[in-house]
Amino acid sequence: MTSSVQLAGPAGLQVVRHDGDPAEWDRFVAESPEASYAHLAGWREVMTDTLGHESRYLVGVDAGGVWQGVLPLVHVRSRIFGSYLVSLPFVNYGGPLGSPSVQQELAVAALAEASRRGVDLLELRGGTMPYDGMGVSNRKATVLLDLQETAEAMWKWFPSKLRSQIRRAQKEEMEVRFGLSEVEPFYEVFSRNMRDLGTPVLPKQFFEKIASSLARQAVVGVVYLGTQPVAGGLGFVWRDRFEITWASSLREFNRKSPNMLLYWSFMEHVIGRGAKTFDFGRCTPGSNTHIFKLQWGGESEELPWTQWSANGVRSTPSPDRPIYRFATGAWSRLPLAVANRLGPVLSRQLP
Repeated sequence: MTSSVQLAGPAGLQVVRHDGDPAEWDRFVAESPEASYAHLAGWREVMTDTLGHESRYLVGVDAGGVWQGVLPLVHVRSRIFGSYLVSLPFVNYGGPLGSPSVQQELAVAALAEASRRGVDLLELRGGTMPYDGMGVSNRKATVLLDLQETAEAMWKWFPSKLRSQIRRAQKEEMEVRFGLSEVEPFYEVFSRNMRDLGTPVLPKQFFEKIASSLARQAVVGVVYLGTQPVAGGLGFVWRDRFEITWASSLREFNRKSPNMLLYWSFMEHVIGRGAKTFDFGRCTPGSNTHIFKLQWGGESEELPWTQWSANGVRSTPSPDRPIYRFATGAWSRLPLAVANRLGPVLSRQLP
């Protein structure tokens, strides 16, 4: 650990930077009931090595030097889109860990850091809320599905219409493969779909680094029609929960329902690993993506993210915002090679 950020709070809690052993950080995370995959130390390498962002990992220690809480922060700077301090960018969870009072002190330290850096927005994607001096954004939601004990029971639980959509892909003799070695074909599908949606794609190295730095949690699956990858997903197992964080399919194969087979295959796979909850990842409430996720029978749940801005900024940059709609349309018409060259330059600035 290095210099102190703040000295205040319960029992003289001191908030300090952590630049030491990642295993020490992960031991605390593993013992924290509210922790998520996004709190793991491996994300620091992902954010710094592949995206070039500065990470500031904070630890709350008591007078005896015992860890009481942690908060990972990443500073995303952009001359085009602004400056953001986020826990954690590009994923859906994060925020402070610890008792409510410790979380409050970590949030205060984050506010001080955000003010010192002059960021447009501080966003904590999780934790006990609200924190003093901060507001809450409910602009994103997820869908949570309780998984049955076996894949067979899960299949029987689905309505017949849903099963018939999955069977459509199975009748096409599509094959699903899982493994960290599937990052390359996953990215082939993902990058093309992002171009079609008009959204700059994250660099392939980002996902490759996830596969190496978070190998125990990351799950990659790809649907093939013959030798061609037509759908793919990447997500994280954490305790008895799985989140499919990124998923895509190729539009020209939509009538064959590879996306339905993809999601069902992920459910089969993670049930086998002991998962009890399937998290469909974030979406905008009421969007087509939200409706797609709800059809599986889960419940919608808000993702309340705590925010602070000195400038009245209410969200990080998003293609959903009207100001970006023209750019989205133009991007979707770019040649794929151009989009894949330019996309990583821009996407790393869009937390």
